[in-house]
Amino acid sequence: QVQLVESGGGLVQAGDSLRLSCTASGRTFSSEALGWFRQAPGKEREFVATINWSGNTEYGNSVKGRFTISRDNVKKTVYLLMNSLKPSDTAVYYCAVRAPGAPLFGSWGQGTQVTVSS
Repeated sequence: QVQLVESGGGLVQAGDSLRLSCTASGRTFSSEALGWFRQAPGKEREFVATINWSGNTEYGNSVKGRFTISRDNVKKTVYLLMNSLKPSDTAVYYCAVRAPGAPLFGSWGQGTQVTVSS
C-alpha cells in the first residue's frame, strides 16, 4: 500500500498561481499512474489531471491550458502547477495513484484546500 501526502494548498487571489505537491511512501512509484482530482462543497469529485509512467498527460476540460501535472520519480512526488486560478477552482485537491493494469485509482491522499478569492 502507498501513502500519499499533499501540500501546497492555500488562499490566493484570482489570476495567481499555486503549485501543489504530493509525496508518496511505500511501494514503488515509477510504474504507477498518478492523478489529481478535486471536490468543491456540494459537488461531485472532478477529474483534474493524470500522468502515466511514461509522462503522458491528460487534463480535465476546465483546467486544460492552465494546469500542468508533472512527476519526479526519484523524489516520489507528483506536482500540479496551477496558473490563472479562478474562483471556480476552489476545492479540496486530492492526489491518487493507480497501479499498473488497475482500472481505478486505489490510493488517495487526505487532500489539500485551495481557495481562490475574486
